[in-house]
Amino acid sequence: MPEFPYSRLRRWPDVEADNLQAHDATDLLLVERALETIDARGLDGSEVVVIGDEYGAITLALTDAGVRGIRVHQDLATGRRALARNAQELGLDGFGSHELDADLLAGARLVLLQLPKALAELEQIADAVARWAAPDVALIAGGRVKHMTLTQNEVLGRSFSRVQAERAARKSRLLVADGPREVPETPPFPVTAAHDGFTLVAFGGAFAGPRIDIGTRVLLDVLGAGRSQLLHAAPTVIDLGCGTGALAIAYARAHPDARLIATDRSAAAVASARASVAANGLADRITVTHDDAASDLPDAGADVVLLNPPFHLGNSVHVGAATRLFEAAARLLKPGGELLAVYNSSLSYRPELTRLIGPTEQLQRTAKFTVTRSIRRG
Repeated sequence: MPEFPYSRLRRWPDVEADNLQAHDATDLLLVERALETIDARGLDGSEVVVIGDEYGAITLALTDAGVRGIRVHQDLATGRRALARNAQELGLDGFGSHELDADLLAGARLVLLQLPKALAELEQIADAVARWAAPDVALIAGGRVKHMTLTQNEVLGRSFSRVQAERAARKSRLLVADGPREVPETPPFPVTAAHDGFTLVAFGGAFAGPRIDIGTRVLLDVLGAGRSQLLHAAPTVIDLGCGTGALAIAYARAHPDARLIATDRSAAAVASARASVAANGLADRITVTHDDAASDLPDAGADVVLLNPPFHLGNSVHVGAATRLFEAAARLLKPGGELLAVYNSSLSYRPELTRLIGPTEQLQRTAKFTVTRSIRRG
């Protein structure tokens, strides 16, 4: 069988750079083990599930090898679009995308997982596999050795009776879990927490869980102090990269006439934000969408954009994710509209914001975070 052309895969529409690839050694290790397991157990492709396949390397390599009917779950909208595009470029099909639910896992006997960064996300995935997959399911999870911890084994051990770490290869390692344990009647996620008069709900993959992260809290302080000229009269507001929805909810509570769109590329964040919006009785005023950098929203339609951008791409620190969101804000804002952004003070984004958006002033600075206000040029 010809070797799969991993080098032809692209990350697009996610950030692309010379030092960023659309596959890694863990993908290759998972594919090799999957093909061995499928052959040894005589599995049909419909019994195979792939979770966390960032840009389609695992799914497409298996499909290219003749494994048909694979079910796939990717959290990020960028990953879903990259998988579709890569499949089209390579002329491959025969797989289906799903959310993290019973439809994804029913009857699954082999689940392949790129280990997520967050232990809460791993806990939710492990519970879902034990809850909905076949009794003889094997969960094979892989990661880069430098990012793996013994705690990951412990989390898997809550849902499986056997967890075995295998010898590292190419700086990656596989964990094999089987023997699903009996699951509690109620799934462990979502979880809920109350904050200063409003509630946040979070699924496992949502950044910061049900807490308010430090950067968001600094921006909330600025919003509460009324430091922005347009905030009290802005009819159309976008929470770009909304996470669990804290900024959108706080703004909507303070401004009863405003209509908001909260959008994020993470499916876990979107599910969390929708649950948070509903828990606060704001579903009639806040619309939550799963999108890549608000690409489905119209140009020049927003009066205000609220933004707490990430500074990581996967496990790597990279400014490209923030730049894409700054560019999105420039497209979304009306002339004279404003972007309120909070970011790590060490990153010094102010010149870039001035270049991409317009005149930018600092509203607040702490030891860790800076809040700026940028006015969209006419």
